[in-house]
This record gives sequence, structure tokens and C-alpha cells, in this order.
Amino acid sequence: MTIPQFRYSPQPALVPLEGCDWANKMVLNPAIVQDPAGPRLHMLFRATGPWPQKQREGKLPPYPIFLGYAYSDDNGATWEADFSRPALAPALGWEKQEMYITDIHGNRVLNYANGCIEDPRIFPVEGELYMSVACRLFPPGPYWMIDQDPPINTRYDYVPEWVHEGEGPFYETCRTNDTVTVLFKLNLDRLKQGLYEEAFAYIGPLTEGHISDNRDVFLFPEKMKIEGKEQYVMLHRPMNSKPFPGGEAIGPSIYLAAAERIEDFASPKATHRLLATRVFDWEANRVGASWPPIAIGEGQWLVAYHGKKDVHFGYTQSFMIVQEREDDFPEVVHRCPDRLMYAHQDWEMPSDYPTPCLFTTAGIVVEGELIMAYGAADQKIGISWVKLDELIAHVRQYNAVGGGRKFDEPHHVV
Repeated sequence: MTIPQFRYSPQPALVPLEGCDWANKMVLNPAIVQDPAGPRLHMLFRATGPWPQKQREGKLPPYPIFLGYAYSDDNGATWEADFSRPALAPALGWEKQEMYITDIHGNRVLNYANGCIEDPRIFPVEGELYMSVACRLFPPGPYWMIDQDPPINTRYDYVPEWVHEGEGPFYETCRTNDTVTVLFKLNLDRLKQGLYEEAFAYIGPLTEGHISDNRDVFLFPEKMKIEGKEQYVMLHRPMNSKPFPGGEAIGPSIYLAAAERIEDFASPKATHRLLATRVFDWEANRVGASWPPIAIGEGQWLVAYHGKKDVHFGYTQSFMIVQEREDDFPEVVHRCPDRLMYAHQDWEMPSDYPTPCLFTTAGIVVEGELIMAYGAADQKIGISWVKLDELIAHVRQYNAVGGGRKFDEPHHVV
């Protein structure tokens, strides 16, 4: 069986831009989607820089996180980015009365995307285009300093005093400043025309911040019949797995959630099921899904996922195949035990962070080729390509727990 040949961009596809206040420190973790009207690929990327406009006395500058827009006309080999302004920016409200936004239905609701908008994933659901983003209510300071020795934690530097006065889930989430994943509806036509203010409609949270920091969240594009009802199905990765089924001793793992309404995911109405936990050495710290599943026929889906061992070994990527079941959650049927993607080029190696990181956040299929976009070293963006049929054939060699034929390393082509 041929080992999948992954090709990688020999240089970063996008890097931080000096002089761009919202993108001069980090540009990473992109989502991509193909234009339905032609070959152009559209990208939304995460970016940050120091924001002295909101700096408070005695604190390091905040680093709010924005989304920028870029496009490619050569299947991802080169990209044109709009650094003139963010495509989507956090509101950066400070007072309690500033913590609201108008949702897609015209309601005034709490804005969980007030401080940071991170790690976009774009996916269709029932023919409509959506984007999930990991959000914080308040921006941190230079957050990468938590991995320094000794660590410096700036997560709470911009949490206002009034959050300590209230009770309930919202105030609990404010106090921890944990990640809440938020869903937006995406108007691609408006986005590509540069009409950014009209491109995103706020729907609301997909996860509950008072229960766990939760990211790597996105939906399957089709409903599934579960517990006798047609339901939406979501992948998510709670950092605290204890409140979820089977999570008392497993650590951060990949979960499924099912709900009859998208708005019910962030509520007790959703039901949850463990999909996959840590199995291999390179996953010792955590595993999480990387980007929205791709249908590969006969009720099967290709799920890209990442594992982290520790701060020195870092993040690597692999794949599994899940199978739909009659009136039940889907389950893993094939899981590749190999580290199929990992940082190996000089430009992918870390500088500010100690952790090697190749973190895919997008995957689309164009003429039989899987095009993936990834963040490298938490500071730059790269693109990788692999033949979809070769990858699927490789993953199918293994059973649900990674047993079967094994190769030591994938074959990388730059």
C-alpha cells in the first residue's frame, strides 16, 4: 500500500504584517472554502497584535484576536490578503452594558465574541454556510507567555471588576475567561465583495463556558437520526471532560453532541457521546478534531484530528473514519496510528512558543485533491496537499483503535 504523499508550501502562505496593528504578531489557523461559482478559494484567518488603544494602567497591552480575509486563484499555492482592516473584529466592550450584540433574529443577546475571535472553521449545514469560532469574553495580554519558564498568565488582565458581583453561567464564564465556541452564519458573496459588515450574522454559543473551556467545534453538514429523532450533530473538545459521559478520567477528548435545534447545543437539551480519546504516545496530553468532516460515501466521514503530547513534542495531525449508525451516534471504524502531519520545515518551527505546532484547521476537496490549511508555530500559515483516495486507503488499513499495518513516518514532499 502506497504511503500518502503530503506536499507542503515551501514558504509560509501568509505571515504577520509589520505595521498592521491587528495582524503584526501572529497570523495563523485559517478556514478555507471554495467559491461555488469558480476555482477561487476564500480564507478567513486568525490574527493578533498588541492593542494599546485598550491598554489599562499597570497591565501589559491586550492582544485581542481578529479574523482577516484572503483568497487564492491557484489552489492555495499563493494568497492575496486584505490587511487594510479585519473582516471580523471583537467588540472589546468593557462595561456590562456593552456586552450585548444583535443576533440573526434581531434579538439583543450576550456577546460571547466580545474579546477574541479565534480559529475559524467554515462548513455547510443543510445547504447554508456557517462559521464556528472559539471566543473569549475579554482579551488576554500576551498569552503565549504562559508557556515561558517561569510562566506568566495574562488571561485575567482585562477581566473587569463587575464580573465578580453577579451569579449565574454568564458571570462564571466571565470570571474564568474560558473559550466559548460561537456560531455565525456566513454570507460568502458579501465576504468576497469586501462587505465585511454584512458578511457575518451572530447566531450564538455552541458550548457552555461555565461547564468547560471548549473549542475545535463544528457540525456535520447533514442531520442524523439519533434516539428516534432527526438531529444536528456536532464535534467538540471540552478541556474539562469530567462533566461529559465517560469523561471522569480521560482528559481532553473528541466528543459528539446531538440536538434538534442548533440553538440547543449550548444547553442541557443536547446529548453527548465520547467519540475518541487518547490512545497513542503522541496524543498523551489531548486529542481534538481539526476541521469539519468530509463525506466519503456509504455513511462514512473522514475526520481530521490533532494530538498533543507535551510542550516539547507539540501538536501533530492524523485521521480517522467514522461510520453513521441506525438511530445512534456515529462511531470510529478506522483510526490511523501514525503522525501523518507534523512541523518539519525550518519556517514551521517555533520562536515565541516552545511548542512545535502544525495545526490544520481547514480541509476541502478540489478535483480529488485534499487541500489543507494550517497554522505553523502559532505564527504563520501553511498549505498542504494530498490525494484524497490515497489518504483514505491508508487510514482504512487500521481498525477503530489503530491496529493493523503501521508505517513509521509519512512521506513529506515540499
